[in-house]
Amino acid sequence: MNLVDVVAALMFLGIVLYAVFGGADFGSGVWDLVAGSAEKGGRLRRIIDHAIGPVWEANHVWLIFVLVFLWTGFPDAFAQLMRTLAIPFWLAGLGIVLRGAGFAFRKFSPSLGWARVAGAVFASSSLITPFFLGAIAGGVASGRVPAEGTGDLWTSWLNPTSILGGILSVLTCTFLAGVFLAADAAGLDAPELADWLRRRAMIVGVVTGVVALVGIIPLAADAETLFDRLTSRGAPLVAVSAAGGIATLALLRSSRLRAARAAAVVAVGSIVVGWGVAQYPWVLVDEMRIDDKVTESATLWGLVIAFGLASVLVVPPLVFLLFLADRNRVGVE
Repeated sequence: MNLVDVVAALMFLGIVLYAVFGGADFGSGVWDLVAGSAEKGGRLRRIIDHAIGPVWEANHVWLIFVLVFLWTGFPDAFAQLMRTLAIPFWLAGLGIVLRGAGFAFRKFSPSLGWARVAGAVFASSSLITPFFLGAIAGGVASGRVPAEGTGDLWTSWLNPTSILGGILSVLTCTFLAGVFLAADAAGLDAPELADWLRRRAMIVGVVTGVVALVGIIPLAADAETLFDRLTSRGAPLVAVSAAGGIATLALLRSSRLRAARAAAVVAVGSIVVGWGVAQYPWVLVDEMRIDDKVTESATLWGLVIAFGLASVLVVPPLVFLLFLADRNRVGVE
């Protein structure tokens, strides 16, 4: 493994962490969207606020990490992504901003009506942002981002692979968040709500599995390179993900919620890693390899050193914050 591979692996580690932690964060907003009226859904929304309140902005550190590594280490690929996929990038970014504003302003709204408006902004943005992030991944995976010039601003993300990626992203986030919230509700002595979430998370999990299986058809036709590698060298990780998903459903059925949460992380993390293994060595599938037009080695070493410093200065406090949140030692009013 050379220096370029190391930097690419570190960058992809950020993608995996954002998919898991940011995914659970976004998915919580989807559950907020379907919680019902202020009276009916009040308890669930308090659980959501308690669960994501301490970490809802901290999770974006992984996205910033990925974008900085991509921009600095692979500037040509970054430029092509921003040219061709400008629309979904802008919409995803807008969703992140509106989501944060809605989540914060809901707590300080002067009336119930304004709180409902802010809550609707938070919840709907939690739905559209993962969709567009999945659509971006689909545009890259299907080879629609060229190494030179600008790809089509619309078909680059309005295509079968991107639509599949967007739908699976939303479903995966919703499933992951449902499992996390069920465990949180049980820990906060809300057994009825935990059971409600547990049963619905199982339904979302089954739907996600069905969509993934059916999605093999458009993926095979529209993203041949990724499909071939996903079903060969990426197959073991796909199998691990499937096993993790089945284990999650079984653990949910038996109400072993904390174990189900760990299994869900394995399921989601494995499929994201499988995608990375299948896409390697392409940074832009069929167009640009990770060692094409890479930045200077001194800059790459700088990224590696920055990662090492962040591992010491940033990761331990973040892990401690997650630990405190998991033990209900920190929260929001």
